[in-house]
Amino acid sequence: MPPSPAESPGDRHLRRMKAEVFKALSHPIRLAIVEALAQGEACVCKLAEAVGAERSNVSRHLALMAKAGVLTSRKEGLMVYYSLTTKCVLNFFNCVDNLLRQQLTEESQLLRSLKRPRRLRAARA
Repeated sequence: MPPSPAESPGDRHLRRMKAEVFKALSHPIRLAIVEALAQGEACVCKLAEAVGAERSNVSRHLALMAKAGVLTSRKEGLMVYYSLTTKCVLNFFNCVDNLLRQQLTEESQLLRSLKRPRRLRAARA
């Protein structure tokens, strides 16, 4: 689909940057990392423990998230500490939680309606 005449190259670039942020959050381990970092900065070893994954795996996820700008890091001796670049990403998580809560409520209502016995009338011949 060709871009609309009102769309600028800057608009397309900004959209691509936003997509990179979403991609950086689109893995269960990365979501768990954000949730762990909501409590404050942490080193790879603590994050690996918190999310139940190997340090090397967590390090790869952290690098991807830092590249997308979701995380910042600081080095202290041999330790690298990570933190959320901005806590507003947690607002997005709350929004997703609300969306899922709504979907699950609707599915639960549908399930309850299916559990109700129905009286079917026999066709008269």
